Amino acid sequence: MAVAGEPDNTPLPGTVFTPRQVRVLKVAVIVMGLLLVGGFAFVLAAIVYQASRGGQDGAAAGGAAPNGVETELAIAKDATVGALSLDGDRLAIHLNSGAGPEIAVVDLKTGKIVARIRLKPQ
Repeated sequence: MAVAGEPDNTPLPGTVFTPRQVRVLKVAVIVMGLLLVGGFAFVLAAIVYQASRGGQDGAAAGGAAPNGVETELAIAKDATVGALSLDGDRLAIHLNSGAGPEIAVVDLKTGKIVARIRLKPQ
């Protein structure tokens, strides 16, 4: 029989763990379970928050909203638009005309043509 002031270091029957170690393990498992559930709740709340923001894009959320610039792009009369490619605030337009294909890069914030690249076969 153990004395009341001494800790009981005898393992539980069938295990190598003492009662104190089992209690510590139970507390650790409960704390980690709560952290796991809390983490999942945080991730789901973040997804719902992002989804509920609707049509706002990253630029508008950062405070740098485009000014709604309206501009005209001068192209040849026989030119047709082959493809468009958008990257951030730059728009690349692939044009096909009688003079040959070209790519015009437009800055969407200012509406100005940043580059005009004429493509020529070699």
